[in-house]
Amino acid sequence: MPIDADHNFVPVNIAVLTVSDTRGYADDRSGDALVECLQTAGHLLAARAIVTDDVPLLVEQLGRWIDDPGIDCIITTGGTGVTGRDVTPEALEQVQEKAIPGFGELFRWLSYQTIGTSTIQSRACAGVARGTYIFALPGSTGAVNDGWNGILRDQLDSRHRPCNFVELMPRLRER
Repeated sequence: MPIDADHNFVPVNIAVLTVSDTRGYADDRSGDALVECLQTAGHLLAARAIVTDDVPLLVEQLGRWIDDPGIDCIITTGGTGVTGRDVTPEALEQVQEKAIPGFGELFRWLSYQTIGTSTIQSRACAGVARGTYIFALPGSTGAVNDGWNGILRDQLDSRHRPCNFVELMPRLRER
């Protein structure tokens, strides 16, 4: 999609949350990939954490970041599958005010191009909570790359036309 060079790039303050019972910072490849993507694009890493697949802990972490005025956007990686321990969408449902259903739909369409029908196992989703965007990606580096390169890179670029999420940020708290 077109980038309008007449508009200024506005860096977004992004928090990265890895949801995993088994990963630490030393082996968080999907979190590392996401951090590299957002920084390469010119955005700012506002915070980073790893939280286990536990709804109350995820809700608590998301809530802290949603209420932090230095964080505009949260991107999670992991916990979006269909196993008993995959609970990221359930946590997101507890904090979001508005869902962004097109994100998950588009993610699965893009992912289908790479992994075929296996994409049906993904519950990638997104929403808005108290003026903060939250995007939940699966935990593989391939999924992070699909989500970033296919959707978020453009939608988090203030120069992207015909529209983008950044230009809506000042209006997210309107009532």
